[in-house]
Amino acid sequence: MTLVKICGIQDADSAHVAAEAGADLLGFVFAPGRRRIAPETARSIVQSLASPVQTVGVFVDEDPAEVQRIADYCGLSAVQLHGRESPAYCRRFTVPVIKALRVGSTPGELDRAVEYPVWALLVDTLVPGQAGGTGRTFDWNLLTARTFSRPLVLAGGLNSANVQEAITTVRPYAVDVSSGVETAGRKDPVKIRDFIKLAKEAL
Repeated sequence: MTLVKICGIQDADSAHVAAEAGADLLGFVFAPGRRRIAPETARSIVQSLASPVQTVGVFVDEDPAEVQRIADYCGLSAVQLHGRESPAYCRRFTVPVIKALRVGSTPGELDRAVEYPVWALLVDTLVPGQAGGTGRTFDWNLLTARTFSRPLVLAGGLNSANVQEAITTVRPYAVDVSSGVETAGRKDPVKIRDFIKLAKEAL
């Protein structure tokens, strides 16, 4: 069964809705942007979770010492690196690392996937000037002819209308959604539940 990551969590209510609906991972964005969360808030949410959901901190070209500090302070299960971090940078942490690669009309950064000494690879849509959370898809067929030596997390424009097709096409280890479960820029409990249900039912 494909795992589900709900990213861009900013409040305890959304975290609890996602966890109770069966989310496997929750993402907290510590990089600049509208979904950014303070470490103190994220720590409080993580400590309030009763289910065994995993928690992931999202960073973009942050000082590695600060990434590790926040991961330790918040009790994160893993960190997700969404910038230009090098393979050497990815080796510097005591928690599992997810490295994001971006794809446009061509494979883009996928050719470098093998270089990264990480637990998992996240593939997102390339949008110049934006690190993620754009709500745009890419051609999933760019992934189907490739074999990855690490778990693959599929992101980029996923929502309840396309998540089952995405899973059927790519067969990822996990799917990652943020804007696809939002209404007017806020996490929507109904959309969260629907997305998780459909993802878990995908064949």
